[in-house]
Amino acid sequence: MSRCHGQKSAFPPQTIISDPVQTAEPKRRRRGVFLLPSIVTVGNMFCGWACIVFAMRGDLATAAPFIGIAVILDMLDGRIARLTNTTSAFGVEFDSLADVISFGLAPAVLAFAWSLEDLGRVGWAAGFVYVTAAAMRLARFNIQSATVDKRYFVGMPTPAAAGVAAATVFAYPVPLEGYPQAAAALAVVLVPAALMVSTIRFRSFKTINFGWGPSYMPLFAFAILVALVATEPRVTLVVIAYGYLLSALAEWVFSRIRPHREVPPAASA
Repeated sequence: MSRCHGQKSAFPPQTIISDPVQTAEPKRRRRGVFLLPSIVTVGNMFCGWACIVFAMRGDLATAAPFIGIAVILDMLDGRIARLTNTTSAFGVEFDSLADVISFGLAPAVLAFAWSLEDLGRVGWAAGFVYVTAAAMRLARFNIQSATVDKRYFVGMPTPAAAGVAAATVFAYPVPLEGYPQAAAALAVVLVPAALMVSTIRFRSFKTINFGWGPSYMPLFAFAILVALVATEPRVTLVVIAYGYLLSALAEWVFSRIRPHREVPPAASA
């Protein structure tokens, strides 16, 4: 028998109770994705620590490649954070602290074990200058990252500066003996240190489209680069490290000597 219109139901309205297991699962998954960039940053920091340990043991051929692995991990953690939308203030600070170890302290210890130790106080002072320059470069990047042009870095990036020392030691892992050779190796440390605190602009690869567009040539060029690293890693890494350094210097010199366009005079009334 049907109810009359307007008559209240004897049964209370049903309430939908959500399953706590189903609601907890997305939160647990979200927290795991949030920790993923920081896990990659921990791997970056571990590579810096491993480089220091092997350099102190005198195994320079094993210590130098850890900086290259740290460079790759440093490129990945930021991209993973942006792709998963998990960028946070903690991640930015944690990444900078890891970079101080991997791209500041580790290259200085590597260069000290390779050549600077024979210079005595001058050697460890040069290593300290490099560590200070790397820390200043990272601090300046943190406070200027939101205001500078994304296509350029102001000053040499710390991963590129560390790559100069790592590629040099990896190409010639035999420790330098004698004061003249060790003195010549000061340039490997002091030149990147000076460039890190300078205002010379270095090209950024963050805005380059690696193949996802009308042209696939960047992706093909990257495949050639990987093949060269696999076949001749020592020569290829040295060319990449010093080529990036010299390209910024050449662009800076060209901008200085290039004649500026004359400003046309203002039209008379």
